[in-house]
Amino acid sequence: MRVEIERIVIAGFVIVGALFTVVALASSWLLSPKKPSPEKGETYECGVAPIGGPWIRFRSGYYVYALLFVIFDIETVFLYPWALALGIPGWFVFFEMVIFITILLGGLAYAWKEGALKWR
Repeated sequence: MRVEIERIVIAGFVIVGALFTVVALASSWLLSPKKPSPEKGETYECGVAPIGGPWIRFRSGYYVYALLFVIFDIETVFLYPWALALGIPGWFVFFEMVIFITILLGGLAYAWKEGALKWR
């Protein structure tokens, strides 16, 4: 009996989510203006005409910063639930998290040593 109720609840969430998506897309299509013009088709650059082509090379330093941000953002995602449940699991989980933080700090130290954090 309990399994059936859980399946009904999950099916309800799926149906409501699908309906919400359809209603949002339909209302956006219905309420959007339908008068195209050459000005509306141009690229918006804060009122300034764009200079050069859209395909330019970015320095690899930008990607390094982005990757470091993602790494430490993921660390935060894992640390928050761990901090909430710290009193329950015991010492095993604590030492696992210490190892996890040590690996991340090692990566930060390596990036620092290689000069990846210097803005050139």
